[in-house]
Amino acid sequence: MQKPLILVTNDDGITAPGIRNLVKFMTEIGEVIVVAPNSPQSGKGHAITINSTLTYEEIQLEGSQKDYALSGTPVDCVKFALDKILTRKPDLVVSGINHGANSSINVIYSGTMSAAVEAGVEGLQAIGFSLLDFAWDADFSQGKKYIQKIVKNILENPLPKGIVLNVNIPKLPEDEIKGIKVCRQAHAKWEENFDERTNPHGKKYYWLSGYFNNMDSDKNADENALAEGYVSVVPVKFDLTAHDYIAELSTVLND
Repeated sequence: MQKPLILVTNDDGITAPGIRNLVKFMTEIGEVIVVAPNSPQSGKGHAITINSTLTYEEIQLEGSQKDYALSGTPVDCVKFALDKILTRKPDLVVSGINHGANSSINVIYSGTMSAAVEAGVEGLQAIGFSLLDFAWDADFSQGKKYIQKIVKNILENPLPKGIVLNVNIPKLPEDEIKGIKVCRQAHAKWEENFDERTNPHGKKYYWLSGYFNNMDSDKNADENALAEGYVSVVPVKFDLTAHDYIAELSTVLND
């Protein structure tokens, strides 16, 4: 029986420890092809490259999979893989493992999740994985059990069209993680400010800073599930239409 074909990508770059661990986890499940950015692309969201050219190369990294480094964004990687590299559609696209959380509103900014969303736009099964640890040498093995469980279950029980999964893993040893909780996106946001400084030539420049403000007390919100020690799984739709407001808005505009 043919193994499932799994496309792996990320936003931290093809040599980041997160994606290298994810590749290892996926090669235990299926045939793996990696198409990922050749440099870090964090926070790029759903950006695509339109004003410059793209290049790619196959590189030799540890493992039986094929690895291709692309000079583009995570979304570019998915688009390019489907058009130029893969000989058949993948059974699953996985993105990550991101160095740091992509829970709550971070899903909007995340290159990791945008790659998964792009796969969903193409009608493919897709999951984005993130670990709540920004350290380059983070212990990604703590999430292996849950990552593989989620992947196997989705391969056996496909998601509805138009839905992808946003999976976040708490920074805890595996034996301290309480399990998986299917959640909704928490009502939270970044409270930002731009730190103003002056360079030696007297010209002002700015560093983005701030803090993350969770305004949601619901235990079924992803931020709170993570705080309680659960792996949070949020089903994400890329249809941004406010369906529950269509009728009311029609009345307002057509009065």
